[in-house]
Amino acid sequence: MVLYGGAGHSQKILEKLSSNGMLIGIDRDIEALKSTKTKLSKYDNIKYIHNNHDNIKNILQDIQIEKVDGILLDLGVSSYQLDEASRGFSYIQDAPLDMRMDASSPLTAEYIVNNYSEEEIANIIFEYGEEKFSKKIAKKIVEYRRTKKIETTKELVQIIENAIPGFAKKEGHPAKRTFQAIRIEVNNEIKPLKDTIKNCIDVLKPGGRLCVITFHSLEDRAVKEAMTEAQGKCTCPPDLPYCVCGYKSLGKIITKKPILPGKEEIENNSRAKSAKLRIFEKS
Repeated sequence: MVLYGGAGHSQKILEKLSSNGMLIGIDRDIEALKSTKTKLSKYDNIKYIHNNHDNIKNILQDIQIEKVDGILLDLGVSSYQLDEASRGFSYIQDAPLDMRMDASSPLTAEYIVNNYSEEEIANIIFEYGEEKFSKKIAKKIVEYRRTKKIETTKELVQIIENAIPGFAKKEGHPAKRTFQAIRIEVNNEIKPLKDTIKNCIDVLKPGGRLCVITFHSLEDRAVKEAMTEAQGKCTCPPDLPYCVCGYKSLGKIITKKPILPGKEEIENNSRAKSAKLRIFEKS
């Protein structure tokens, strides 16, 4: 079994594993791994690996495991990272502009807002944040940095608030979409995702399942497309007696529609509101 995510998922899976089962916990955030290790100290059948889920094949090769029974991908920023103000993920708390899931990575949010061109910033905010005022926000960012380097989340929030019309501020926090977009760029969360899904399916045993939890539409769209491609579809005309197109299916999608959190789960954890779960079974 392979797991990416926090201690909540880990403990539930560990409790269901047989005595000879193993859980592999992978996270690019070393502090999250340390926290989980402390919470799960009573278990001895878990491996903790500081790495990125995009490298799943190399990770398993390094620990001499060829195939696994199941994989859970818990994508996006974690509650641990959001609640730790110093990490700079939150637009609610003032902190240095960081947003790195892996603190050893060179690219930070501060570098992006102070060095990317106005066009690059606008494109990132529009593509990854689906923010309709992306050009106005990018223009304000560039204007501000001409006189002073942008160093904190508070400064960036103020810039965004000054760029967005008053009527739009009634649609939730004005910085939410921009912070999401910059975070995705910092951590390269979307571009490798389709390949990651394919690689995860490749390392599953026959009958093994890949479960993916997403928290925004860009992630969910990439996961859905990757699973659809992996399932495959015959393109032969319906009147042919047998398939000649040569399509190959890697398995089947278990969830025709994503599984959404229930009312009780949302009441217990408001951040679960946007979660979607998709499942793929290897053939």
